[in-house]
Amino acid sequence: MNLLRTKTVEQTIAETDEADRKLKRNLKWWDLAIMGVAVAVGAGIFSVGAQAAAYHAGPAVILSFIIAGIVCGAAVMCYAEFASMIPVAGSAYTFTYTTVGEIVAWIIGWDLILEMLMAGSVISKYWGVYLNDFFRLMGWNLNTNIQIGSFALDVAPIIIVAFFTTLLVFGTRLGARVDGAMTVLKIAIVFFVVIVGFFYVKASNFTPFIPPSQPADTVQTASSEVTGIWAQPLWQWATGMTPSIYGVPGILSGAALVFFAFIGFDVVATAAEETDNPKRSVPLGIGIGMLLIIIMYVAVAVVTTGMVSYRDLAKADSPSLATAFELVGANWAAKIISFGIVLGLATVVMVLLLGLTRIVFAMSRDGLLPRGLSKTGVHGTPAMLQIVCGVVVALVAAFFDIGVLSDMVNIGTLSAFTLVAISIPIMRRKRPDLNRSFTMPGNPWVPILIGLANLWLMLNLTVLTWARFVVWLVVGFIIYFVYGYRHSRLGLNQLKGDIAQ
Repeated sequence: MNLLRTKTVEQTIAETDEADRKLKRNLKWWDLAIMGVAVAVGAGIFSVGAQAAAYHAGPAVILSFIIAGIVCGAAVMCYAEFASMIPVAGSAYTFTYTTVGEIVAWIIGWDLILEMLMAGSVISKYWGVYLNDFFRLMGWNLNTNIQIGSFALDVAPIIIVAFFTTLLVFGTRLGARVDGAMTVLKIAIVFFVVIVGFFYVKASNFTPFIPPSQPADTVQTASSEVTGIWAQPLWQWATGMTPSIYGVPGILSGAALVFFAFIGFDVVATAAEETDNPKRSVPLGIGIGMLLIIIMYVAVAVVTTGMVSYRDLAKADSPSLATAFELVGANWAAKIISFGIVLGLATVVMVLLLGLTRIVFAMSRDGLLPRGLSKTGVHGTPAMLQIVCGVVVALVAAFFDIGVLSDMVNIGTLSAFTLVAISIPIMRRKRPDLNRSFTMPGNPWVPILIGLANLWLMLNLTVLTWARFVVWLVVGFIIYFVYGYRHSRLGLNQLKGDIAQ
C-alpha cells in the first residue's frame, strides 16, 4: 500500500485538458485581488475582530491582527510560488499531492472542505443575523426567522446561498463581477468607518493596551459559553497552565481567532485553473489582495478599540463595529455600518462557495471522491457540484447552531498553510527544473519558520476545537481507505503525462 505516491506536475497540468472536466479560463489578476478582499474583509472587520478584543486581547487585538497578518503574508508567498508552477484547481490539496504524497493531500483536501463548508455556513448564518439587525436599526418590522412549532428556521442563509450558487452555475466570471462590484462598495464603507471612527477615538481606551492576564473559569464567546479545559488553548492545557484571558496569552489566542479573517488568499488559489496567464496573474492577484487586507484590518482595529473600551464591548451580546458606533451615540453611523456588514458578509459567501466547489472538484477529478462530481457543463463550471455544495451549506447554516465553529475554520486553514510551507523546500529539491515566475525568499529556513508559526497558532486554538478536528480527520480517513485509495486515478495508472513518482 503506497500512501505517499505523488503525481508529477506534468500529470497534474494534463488533467486540466480532460474532456467534460475542463474549467474556463477568464479571470484576470484584479479579479483575484478583489476576490481575496471580498472573502476576507467581512468576517474579521465586521464581527470577529471586535469579539477578539472583548474576550481575548483588549486593545492589543491590534497586535493580534499584525501577528496573524505577518504569518498570512508569509504564507501567501508560499502559495504564490506553487500557484506559479501548478496553476490548477485545488490549492493546497493539489500542491501537496505533487510533493508530499496522496495520503497527505487527502488530509489537506479534507481539511479544506472543513474550512470552506464551516466558513460558508458560519458566514451565511451571520449574514442572516446582521440582516435582521439592519432591519431593527432602520425601524423596519421585518424578520427572516420563521417559527415552525418549537423550531426556528432562518431563511436568510438559504436565500443568500441560493443567489450566489445560481451566479456561479452560470459562470465564475459573472459571479466575480457581481461580487467585485459589491466589494468596491464594501471597501468604501470600510474607509468611511476609519475616517468617521477617528473622531471618536479616546487615548484612554487604549489603556491598558495589554490588559493584565487574569484567570478565566469561563471564557465567553459571542454566542455561547464554553467552560473548563475545553475553552483553553491546547498549549495551556498541555503545559498545565491556569486558563487565562488577556495578557500575552490573550494576544496569541486572539491572533489564532482573528486568523479567521485572513482565509481569503488560499480560497483565491483554488481559482488558478480559471485564470488567464495564471503564472503571472495568480501571484500578483494574491499578493495585492493580501496587502490591502492587512492594511484595512489594522486600521479598523486601531479605530474600533480606540472608540470604546474593550470592557464595554465585552458586555454586548454580539460585539461588532456597529456596537462600537452605537456605544458612542452615533446611531446614524451604526446604520451605515450595519448595511456594510450585510453587504460585506454577502461577498464572503460567494467566494467560499467557489472555493468549496473547486476543492471537491479537484479531489473528484483525481478519483478520491466520486468522479461524477467533477463534470463541467456548458458554462465551463461544475454546475451540479456547485448546486450540491450550495444546498449543503444552506442546510447547515439554516438548521445548526454554528456560532462556536469559527475555530474549526481556523484549524483547517492553518493545517493547510503548515504543509504548503513545508512543501516549498521539498519541491525545490525534488523539481529544481520547473519554471517559477515567483519564488519564496529564504528557502529552506523561511518556509520552515512559516510552518512552525502556523503550527504555533494551531496550538493556541481550544482543546474542544482540537477534539472536533480529530473526529473530522477520523471520518476522513475512513472515507479515504474505504473509497478514495481504491479509486485513485493515480493508483490505477489512469493519468496522462510522466510516470508518478
